[in-house]
Amino acid sequence: MIEKMEIRLLRYFLTIAEEGTISRAAAVLHITQPTLSRQLKNLEIQLGSPLFTRDARQMELTEAGLFLKSRATEILMLSDATEKEFIDRKQQLFSGNIAIGCVEADNSDTLALMLEEFIADYPQVTFSMFDGTSEDIRDRLDKGLLDVAILLEPIETSCYVKLVLPRVERWGLAVAATSPLAQRDWIAPQDLPNLPLVVGGRTEVRDLLTTWYGHAIDELSIVGTMNLGFNTMPLVIDGKIVTLSIEGAITAYHSSDVKFVPFKPELNTNCVLTWKQGRQMSPVVTEFIRRFRESFG
Repeated sequence: MIEKMEIRLLRYFLTIAEEGTISRAAAVLHITQPTLSRQLKNLEIQLGSPLFTRDARQMELTEAGLFLKSRATEILMLSDATEKEFIDRKQQLFSGNIAIGCVEADNSDTLALMLEEFIADYPQVTFSMFDGTSEDIRDRLDKGLLDVAILLEPIETSCYVKLVLPRVERWGLAVAATSPLAQRDWIAPQDLPNLPLVVGGRTEVRDLLTTWYGHAIDELSIVGTMNLGFNTMPLVIDGKIVTLSIEGAITAYHSSDVKFVPFKPELNTNCVLTWKQGRQMSPVVTEFIRRFRESFG
């Protein structure tokens, strides 16, 4: 029967034996006297033997109680030692740095939440964050400068392991808040021609836009290309250009002078957590990936 007992009940029993009364033991354990009395009674029923003789002032161990006390002490010492070994092992394994690349997107918040929880559990862990375009981040992944990265689809990931994140990224235009376009609920394909449009340099993004537009991209008035949209925002605010963007990138800009107007029909993609295939990961990075898989896999 001993192996079926909860460690918690053995701690209760030993505390009563050490304190001599239910009331003092309950105070030490921070539980109510009725609760502790009930737990002791259940333990005695489980063992089929009384563990204490009771009088008005003190509780004395019976023969069965003395036997259980010796065994319970051994069990709890082993339990405490085992728990300490695992804590020490966790502290040893889960320390170090995680190098993370991340695009500007709604899923940046997903990364922040996961990272916050991870560091709370493993306070010895530090992280290095690299913000940039998907091309810049992929280059760093390939060179081994990053452990993991959040990239925006569409993107070629055949040489990476990838995990699709759940928050959908909406595509549309970043426009000046003073522009008539800012009053619109959406942008339709027929609205694109003659707009002074700036797009990303990635071929995959241009192909995505072409498919949604339904015509050759040469029909559009593309006045420039960009990597990150930050440097083009003053031109957007002045009404000189509009930029192709996802909603999360505009939200991250935190400016009331710029508005995101989504496409209709909707054009949505996902972000992916990626890491290099075959790369030997540290224990801390392996655990970080495992948590993402557990949450989103």
